Amino acid sequence: MTERQIRLFGDPVLKTPSDPIGEIDDRVRGLVEDLLDSVRPPGRAGVAASQIGVNLRAFSYNIDGDIGYVLNPVLVETRGEAELVDEGCLSVPGLWYPTPRYPFARVTGINLDGEPIEVSGTGVLAQALQHETDHLNGMLYLDRLGKEHRRAAMKEVRESSWF
Repeated sequence: MTERQIRLFGDPVLKTPSDPIGEIDDRVRGLVEDLLDSVRPPGRAGVAASQIGVNLRAFSYNIDGDIGYVLNPVLVETRGEAELVDEGCLSVPGLWYPTPRYPFARVTGINLDGEPIEVSGTGVLAQALQHETDHLNGMLYLDRLGKEHRRAAMKEVRESSWF
């Protein structure tokens, strides 16, 4: 398929909770191809379907060359104490802010054959699993920022050339 354009902050699809995927058909298979193509460029850890304008529960990830996807992902476990980690987002280009994330995360879902799958990990993978699941719930990382950082981030968004 093709790498899709990333939707930017302000697009309503980014604040809309995504619908579960029912039947796995050619449309869903094409979505997965687009998600995988869209996460391959350097510097991308994950892409949620909502970020490419599709309101379905699916995301792709690319961590240290390990590329995959999850359909109907559910964040089923986090472990450890939430830590502030520098986080950015393709939908909010150029901004990085300390965001509370757990050091371990586990997501369950299905693959294109409808079989159960699980993705879990620490570090950047844990951060990506939490970040992408948030997207599918209509939440951006900016929503998790503390009051002062959120105020600064919103000022930076308003002053950005892309907004």
